[in-house]
Amino acid sequence: MGGRKALHYVLKIGDRGQTARFFREILGMKVLRHEEFEEGCKATCNGPYDGKWSKTMIGYGSEDNHFVVELTYNYGIGEYCLGNDFLGLTIQSSQAVANAKQLNWPLSEVTPGIFETEAPGGYKFYLEDKAQPSTDPVQKVTLAVSNLKKSTTYWHNLLGLKIYHEDESKKSVLLGYGDSQCKLELQDVGGPVDHGTAFGRIAFACPKDELAGIEEIVKKENHKILTPLVSLDTPGKATVQVVILSDPDGHEICFVGDEAFRELSQTDPKGDQLLNDAMAADKSEEWFAKHKKQKPSA
Repeated sequence: MGGRKALHYVLKIGDRGQTARFFREILGMKVLRHEEFEEGCKATCNGPYDGKWSKTMIGYGSEDNHFVVELTYNYGIGEYCLGNDFLGLTIQSSQAVANAKQLNWPLSEVTPGIFETEAPGGYKFYLEDKAQPSTDPVQKVTLAVSNLKKSTTYWHNLLGLKIYHEDESKKSVLLGYGDSQCKLELQDVGGPVDHGTAFGRIAFACPKDELAGIEEIVKKENHKILTPLVSLDTPGKATVQVVILSDPDGHEICFVGDEAFRELSQTDPKGDQLLNDAMAADKSEEWFAKHKKQKPSA
């Protein structure tokens, strides 16, 4: 599994301006690229919506060697209902802690040296008060599971993630595809996993010729495939192949062919300005205010 790597986690956002401020000014991440779309994604990247939407990739560096966040914004949706599925993203950055304190962003110390904060929309982030590493500051993404043994079998045996650590007291397991990569932590919540309407998606890259094998083994074990192996076209850019799976608790998992994705995921030096321009041109909030209506919730 040496050619596989963790890429990003998808968050649906309702307040693009405040969310951008959190990721840029508090976490200190940079916009890697920004794209606008007139209709929904074939692989439901923006959820079950057909209208206009945008995708902003944001992080501490390229997805070649960093785990980043994909912010999807549906123009007609003002907020999403959170479930208990996404338990947080852990980042090692004393600078982010200092930024939050300086800008009076709500912050609470949950254990010595670990601070909890929230992005707009309620998504939890855990900031470790240590200097940012020279590699990737994003340490792990934590997802809820209802049966740790069953989920570990799925992620380890079927998808090939290595087990790095098991914690019986926390009922959690830490997995990953590489020592220097962002890890996936599964934590047993002792009951059903609720995805709400904000449900996210985790993405991994693998060699293109492994995609059919991943799909086949998941199918053979009678697990759910949300989107069978499909090619996705991006005008003027590479065509990538993806397969989208669902784990035992309904967490969405996207595997993408690494070769084409490397071309598609190149950092765009205009990304930051493209996001700013899109936010300035977005009059949806004004329209709803003018018509004395509240922007719909998902």
